[in-house]
Amino acid sequence: MTSKLYKIVFRCDASIQIGTGHVMRCLTLADELSRQGAESFFICRQHDGNLIEVLRQRGYQVYVLPLESYSTNELQDTQLVHADWLATTQHRDAELSCSIVQAIQPDWLIVDHYALDESWEKRLHLYCKKLMVIDDLADRKHDCDLLLDQNFGRNPQDYAAYINEDCELLCGSNYALLRPEFAEWRSYSLKQRQHNKLASILINLGGVDKDNITTKILKVLQTKSLPDHCSITIVMGSTSPWIELVKQQAAIMQWLTVVKVGVDNMAEIMANSDLAIGAAGATSWERCCLGLPTIILVLADNQRDIANVLEDVGAALIFNVNKLEAEPLALGQCIASVVPEMREISRVASAVTYGVGATRLSQILLQ
Repeated sequence: MTSKLYKIVFRCDASIQIGTGHVMRCLTLADELSRQGAESFFICRQHDGNLIEVLRQRGYQVYVLPLESYSTNELQDTQLVHADWLATTQHRDAELSCSIVQAIQPDWLIVDHYALDESWEKRLHLYCKKLMVIDDLADRKHDCDLLLDQNFGRNPQDYAAYINEDCELLCGSNYALLRPEFAEWRSYSLKQRQHNKLASILINLGGVDKDNITTKILKVLQTKSLPDHCSITIVMGSTSPWIELVKQQAAIMQWLTVVKVGVDNMAEIMANSDLAIGAAGATSWERCCLGLPTIILVLADNQRDIANVLEDVGAALIFNVNKLEAEPLALGQCIASVVPEMREISRVASAVTYGVGATRLSQILLQ
């Protein structure tokens, strides 16, 4: 435990549009920092599908930024692809955030938001000792002391044009921000994967699944027989708008199909699954840590690079989400082709990350 009480402020959002991944990985880091004796605070906007109450239930003070009216013309001066994720201008967001950060005077301000760049960071940098950015895209300039990109295979040169020379850069999936449970379940999970068997399938399309892909997958699976003894587990976030529809579809499946919402034992569920069908987001690193063979679906453009690099090294197989309706038999054929390769896929995936990135990062922040 550190001898000094460090103060950490996180600026991140969750919403139906954004998903839950940014907040959840910040929460993972905050929990680890708390174990090391630091005190963490969150600044979040009150989007539809936010996780503000989840953060509060975990014991963190959350400063809520209200939803405000703004015109799309106000965002036209920015080149950021994800500008609309902020639901306001960077100037206005910074204005509200400044007073909060100034009052706390944190040792670190940690920003995890695709709609914020150096123009926001330069204003907030004045009110914290150091500023860290968590990014995945390498598509905009930053004004920060430390930048983390936890994606497997990320080349530090990708950020050469976007950060200052004195910015420390942490790249790669060895820094993936996973909860401790994944490292704890890793050994058990890998021992489960000595045979190419398919008795249990896990379906998890992120915390929101805004386009209800889960229901489409279930309907497609009905057209292709899985082994009689196979079971299906579906994990959904509590903010997903499709929970009831998914439950209705699950109830008429010919295989035992269980829907779980807002689970706190994801590592255990993954460790006891033979195959996953999942989105190519941050959960990819959880599955890799546990060596869980995965058929991945790209549900957003910012997931494409992750999916491609994992497929290129043989750690997962991409399935085109458009085929769910265009080619109803394609998913069953994909599953059949993966089964003989599951043991090898697991071996390759397990080398991607060992699940201790949050510990490594917290030691760097508090050193």
